[in-house]
Amino acid sequence: MKRTTLITIISSIVIYTTVVSCKKELHYAPERIKSELITVNNNTEENAEIISFIDPYKNAIQAEMDSVLAVAPASYTKKDGKFNTAVGNMMADAVYEMTNPVFEKRAGYPFNAVLLNYGGIRSALNQGAITTRTAYELMPFENEVVVVELSGKQMKAMFQYLKNGTAHPISGMEIQLSNDGEIKKALVQGEEVADNNTYFIATNDYLMNGGDNMTFFENPISVLPLDYKIRNVLIDYFKKYDTIAPVRDNRFTRDSK
Repeated sequence: MKRTTLITIISSIVIYTTVVSCKKELHYAPERIKSELITVNNNTEENAEIISFIDPYKNAIQAEMDSVLAVAPASYTKKDGKFNTAVGNMMADAVYEMTNPVFEKRAGYPFNAVLLNYGGIRSALNQGAITTRTAYELMPFENEVVVVELSGKQMKAMFQYLKNGTAHPISGMEIQLSNDGEIKKALVQGEEVADNNTYFIATNDYLMNGGDNMTFFENPISVLPLDYKIRNVLIDYFKKYDTIAPVRDNRFTRDSK
């Protein structure tokens, strides 16, 4: 018998056996499934070997989280203003300052403004040491900065949304409402919105996808993700400055009656 013929016969036997085995396995069913509930609570005995293995990593993470990046001379909360807040202004300004160079390097020109969401501010900026942990407390989510290109019409829809009065953090824009809540002034980089212009707005991926009912972000002309988490923006911003002392200002106001 030739060698090639022998190899062919052996190969056929292997293939046949494999196919038959697979067909049999398809019809396999366990006779019995046994499960056990293992409760983990404060009374569960610690495993010294596992703890000794984890401790070095745990200590390194805690040291990193508690490393001091800057100092806040006072405490700032998102409830300290109706239309703009010190901590919200700080977050929007941080995104504007830290991510515009990234966008400009990629696109060749800067973006125009920033819009974040009030609900994304998850804690106060407390007086005293500002640490990496502070950034995680302010922004515990994995949201990243994206820059969307909007038409003049979409920008006007944005201002109509913002006139409802929630202190969504903005930067690079100025909004003034009349005493009856109508838009009196809405500027981007000091200029009124033109219908035939497009505008580049930095926001987060949650809002770009319609979060907080910001539907004006739907169907943008273009989108450029920056691969830069807002939390990391804050960390880099805190590292850049020794003292973080944000203020409320006139970027979003309403005339008094």
